[in-house]
Amino acid sequence: MRANALKYWWENRGGNAILSQPLESSFPLYRMGSNFYNLIQKYYPAMHNLYFHFLEAASLHRKKKLILGTKNWLNSVSEFEPNIVVSVHAHLNHGYFDILKEKFQRKLKFTIYCGELADGIGFSRHWVNPKVDCFFGPFEETCQAALKKGMPEGKTKVVGPLLRKGFYQVISPEDRESICNKYDISLDTQTFVLGTGANGVNRHLKVLHSLARIEPDFQVVALCGRNEKTYKEILEQRKLFKFKVFPLRTIDDYEMAAFLRNADFLFSRPGAGSITEAIVCGTPVIFDVSRGVMPQERNNLNFWRNRSSSVVSCRNPNKLFTKVSSSLPFVKVTLNSSPDALVNNLEGLII
Repeated sequence: MRANALKYWWENRGGNAILSQPLESSFPLYRMGSNFYNLIQKYYPAMHNLYFHFLEAASLHRKKKLILGTKNWLNSVSEFEPNIVVSVHAHLNHGYFDILKEKFQRKLKFTIYCGELADGIGFSRHWVNPKVDCFFGPFEETCQAALKKGMPEGKTKVVGPLLRKGFYQVISPEDRESICNKYDISLDTQTFVLGTGANGVNRHLKVLHSLARIEPDFQVVALCGRNEKTYKEILEQRKLFKFKVFPLRTIDDYEMAAFLRNADFLFSRPGAGSITEAIVCGTPVIFDVSRGVMPQERNNLNFWRNRSSSVVSCRNPNKLFTKVSSSLPFVKVTLNSSPDALVNNLEGLII
């Protein structure tokens, strides 16, 4: 999400950009590791407490001589001839950095944009490499964590969140009404949004049956993304509920921003992307921590804990109805009209 957002904003300034995923597109074992990560996230997040620390210790991509299968990836990057590389993944900041520096010599600038919201057990040491040209973070807490792990202060900068265009725009009442009318969603009814991760991680059906235990003076927007199974199951069962349920497949950034700004709460895993979107929209959140909490998610819970009155979480989706109230905590961060601080700093590095 962050890589795609940056590509849009960079091209919006007239530049050229490509996305590159060396872990998924080079050596098959790395792709298997990435898929295994996604599988754990979907079915048993608590297992990441083992997998994360294995990756921290194993340092599979720490040294360039140990990285395998880079020929085709490096050729595709070479054809583009980048002036600057922005890493948005913790495991691309050492071995891959050295490979690119060796290939392009001094003319290439290499920077890191870390999407973690705060320090915590899940803030990977691999995010930090003092040899890169700059480390960018969305919040002061992110950069403080990097400094603690050895990033030089002069190379560490707070530049704000990096999100899709819709989150920077002021949505007029007419546009919000148009978006809601598209899905037959009422603007005058309490709205609960059920979030889903990029991998379709959610507990929507259990949540809906739980919410059926409270007064049905609300509506539910259930975001399903690419989880077609959940989408179809909700369509089949939504007649069982006295409240309206709107299951939606993948939606665009304007729609997501409109729904979050109109939501009485978001029920979501504490992932950095979803929670950052909720923060800039000022949306109250009930955190889905069923099946355990990933180390990376703990960083985001720490951020929320530091900036809000409390953290409301739910370990059992069947019990969500007990968490619903009119005074759920929220965090609000105001954005500019675009991520200018980040893009300006990147442009400054290559002038």
